[in-house]
Amino acid sequence: MSTLTVPPLLSSPRDDAMHLHRAFKGFGSDKSAVINILAHRDAAQRALIQHEYRALYAEDLPRRLSSELSGNLETALLLWMHDPPGRDAMIVRQALRKDLLNLETATEVICSRTSSQIQVFKQHYYAKYGVHLEHDIELRASGDHKKLLLAYVSTPRYEGREVDRAMAEKDARALYKAGEKRWGTDEKTFIRVFCERSAAHLTAVDSAYHGMYGKCLKKAIKNETSGQFEHALKTILQCSENPAKHFAKLLRKAMKGLGTNDSALIRVIVTRTEIDMQYIKAEYRKEYKKTLNDAVNSETSGHYRTFLLALLGPNQ
Repeated sequence: MSTLTVPPLLSSPRDDAMHLHRAFKGFGSDKSAVINILAHRDAAQRALIQHEYRALYAEDLPRRLSSELSGNLETALLLWMHDPPGRDAMIVRQALRKDLLNLETATEVICSRTSSQIQVFKQHYYAKYGVHLEHDIELRASGDHKKLLLAYVSTPRYEGREVDRAMAEKDARALYKAGEKRWGTDEKTFIRVFCERSAAHLTAVDSAYHGMYGKCLKKAIKNETSGQFEHALKTILQCSENPAKHFAKLLRKAMKGLGTNDSALIRVIVTRTEIDMQYIKAEYRKEYKKTLNDAVNSETSGHYRTFLLALLGPNQ
């Protein structure tokens, strides 16, 4: 049991920094105390705690955490210490490294973010790594997948809910002509529509497509495309319609079957906690007849489990 209990939000960042320093003292750190403080602080508070810790102890808090923790708990907590755009930049940068190349992860993060989120995390990317995100995509991705990612990260998209129905029907017809109506696929049209249109508009296109051709756009994508290009289009479409359902599905996939994909589990929980976790939990329960907390509880253990459950909040 922890020797230190810090009620959420009652401590100042300076107090939190001092409590953390105390938790690191002696043989083995008081991990429960560390979790109890950091899991209940938002991005702005975590930044202030890091600032205070550096001022008080002339030491970088994430570096200290790294030396005190290990395994999945270390991975999850260090990822949590970043603010959302800095975190996205870090995940995508790692996924695009030559030695660790993981195009699926890079695609998942890029294609599930809004236009404004992408613009902010691109600034962080350049500030932190001294290279533009587009440069790394150009180096690591290929073919239509590369063209789509480059267009998606550089095209500003409207984020409101208004939709031009006539335009949505026109796009649905264009996609039908570019895919199911012809032999071979005109990928350019798919890239144009999916990278230039708003989330609300794409949802309307899917609805128009279904109304005109009797099948959903997701099925057309599955039939007409493949590989990472298919993965990117599906991610964009699913996140335009219901991002919470999309992430619930990713979490289910991470925990289903033999063994747990901890990197995916950590990535989704940590990146969505401050954005839409309550909706993801509701979708998870609706789709899989079990709470997300119960699923995480049965698939993880120890302080790692405690930390993830603290981020998830009440079991509902």
